[in-house]
Amino acid sequence: MGYEKKEKCGVFGVWGSAESTRLAYMALYAQQHRGQESAGIAFSDGKQIDAYVGMGLVSEVFSESILEKLEGIGAIGHNRYSTTGSSKRSNAQPLLEEYGGGIQVAVAHNGNLINADLLRGDYEKRGHIFHTSTDTEIIIHLLAAHHLTYSDPLAETLEHLQGAYSLVFLFHDRIEAIRDPWGWRPLVLGRMSDGCWCVASETVALDTIGATFEREVEPGEIVTLNNNGLSSRRFAEVQTPAHCIFEHVYFANPSSNMFGDTVQIVREKLGETLAVEAPVDGDYVIPMPDSGRSAALGYARGSGIPFREGIVPNRYVGRTFIQPTQAMRNMSVQLKLNVVSEVVKGKRIIVIDDSIVRGTTMAGKMDQLRRAGACEIHLRISCPPIRHPCFFGIDFPDRKELIAAHNSVDQIAKIVGVDSLHYLSLEGMLSCVTRPADHYCTACYSGQYRLDVTHPVSKLGLERHQLKMFS
Repeated sequence: MGYEKKEKCGVFGVWGSAESTRLAYMALYAQQHRGQESAGIAFSDGKQIDAYVGMGLVSEVFSESILEKLEGIGAIGHNRYSTTGSSKRSNAQPLLEEYGGGIQVAVAHNGNLINADLLRGDYEKRGHIFHTSTDTEIIIHLLAAHHLTYSDPLAETLEHLQGAYSLVFLFHDRIEAIRDPWGWRPLVLGRMSDGCWCVASETVALDTIGATFEREVEPGEIVTLNNNGLSSRRFAEVQTPAHCIFEHVYFANPSSNMFGDTVQIVREKLGETLAVEAPVDGDYVIPMPDSGRSAALGYARGSGIPFREGIVPNRYVGRTFIQPTQAMRNMSVQLKLNVVSEVVKGKRIIVIDDSIVRGTTMAGKMDQLRRAGACEIHLRISCPPIRHPCFFGIDFPDRKELIAAHNSVDQIAKIVGVDSLHYLSLEGMLSCVTRPADHYCTACYSGQYRLDVTHPVSKLGLERHQLKMFS
């Protein structure tokens, strides 16, 4: 990858099982790829809610001794990567709060609310106190404000939200799972063999805990899981969906079913289509691990050029690797990826990756291949150039940091140091998925946003807002 793309989070919820917290743990483990900064589980015994959250990977946050203390008949879980609010324990989810004289609620959120700054400013003027710098916390304040006035305070709360949100709420007696009216981020419904219902960001979580995938939570739908089973209601009119196409390109687990398609199959089709659009003579098709592997298989099949593993990832370089000097930072690229020189030396290689964002680390990787003896490097990318930031749950940088926003394809090829570069076309990408083209959000490529993003909240916008309140 040219930049480590990150998305805000994976969520999970299950009701009716004595093993609810362990199921949540396993589901979060299966969705670890969706967020590695913090993890947490909130659980209810039917009367009281408690929660345990911490910084780090699921396996680092939850030990066996901790899991033994987490017991309930219902639980929700969250893996976090920060796209709004910095990476610190106070921002870890699920958020657990109390309002209205003893009503407890925990919430886990995947997405970004583009009007969070405006809503938060309004509530702070009324004297509300916020404990985090995440956009998720405003949802609880809205819920508290509406709980006495409306017969369905949750539905009323959702009416005020703008942006992307797949939400899982835990109350003492139920779980409420919600997907925004555009369906930006995924949320699926599953059923255990004992009849318990569950929800998750991806079907891979359902597979892991032995649940059967029933259907997606529909955009604009609230699904309730409680002791009576499952019920559903709508809170918004049906919109033309804006499913995030980048889930298929990069984020989702290859084994997941996402927006009606198996991710692995879509990625192979992306590679096959890329081979048709951008043929080139070469000796080997080599994936950039691990994000380019599925597309590289497709490209090799489509082109008839042999697939080889020429770049090997070092799986022991963690996110805590210290880089005290520029020289050490440069070395970190080589630490993460090792080139198999006997495979690439003297060869014309076709390198397949999912995307280029900033381009800085891509240049380092291509330099490694040159030094290992590759005589030609042809870089093929299985999506269009990313020219616009995302405001709906992906941590793409500001437009000024996106290499394709200010450089032509030929210029990018020179910057990253390859003999040729070709991106998959927007039309080619959309031809690889089964739903209609207008059912996907492609704003990071096209700049065409479904909602007004004139004044979106930035990643640390709420943190700066919090500082102003105390200055």
